[in-house]
Amino acid sequence: MDDGMPDTGEVIDDLSRPAPRAATGTAWELVTDGVMGGVSSGQLRRVTVQGRPALRLTGSVRLENNGGFVQAALDLAPGGAPVDASAWTGIEIDVTGNGETYNLHLRTDDVARPWQSYRQGFRAPAEWVTHRLPFADFVPHRIKAPLDVTRLRRIGLVAIGRAFSPDLAVAGVRFYA
Repeated sequence: MDDGMPDTGEVIDDLSRPAPRAATGTAWELVTDGVMGGVSSGQLRRVTVQGRPALRLTGSVRLENNGGFVQAALDLAPGGAPVDASAWTGIEIDVTGNGETYNLHLRTDDVARPWQSYRQGFRAPAEWVTHRLPFADFVPHRIKAPLDVTRLRRIGLVAIGRAFSPDLAVAGVRFYA
């Protein structure tokens, strides 16, 4: 598919497979703070946004019961096997949304608890934009181990940390060099 974008790296998802499957063969899934007792809610749908096929995360992030997130999560390989991303500089995402700030979370073999991750924020403006998120800029959250990109397992597009109504659409996710 020629979408006018240069081929910049290895595709994680280009939304070319039937929902909820990603180009990796794994499936996107909705995860909310309900797994930890929170009351946030969300929806994850495959839709067309501004003429582009997109994965759209919407819902309500609420802080009651120590909650505060909704997430679109994707294992990078079947069975949650680790992926060596050391040939790449980071992750590139094509997004649009409601002008809010969201996070991209990474999980590796070192991440043992649900609240641990490596995080980087990005803004989702009203028009499509491509963000490059270098691995070097991801910040460990509640974990002491440094980010080991030779053992990436999962990514998450996350609305987190404050009460709001997320509306995030993603049209592509890739590793870039």
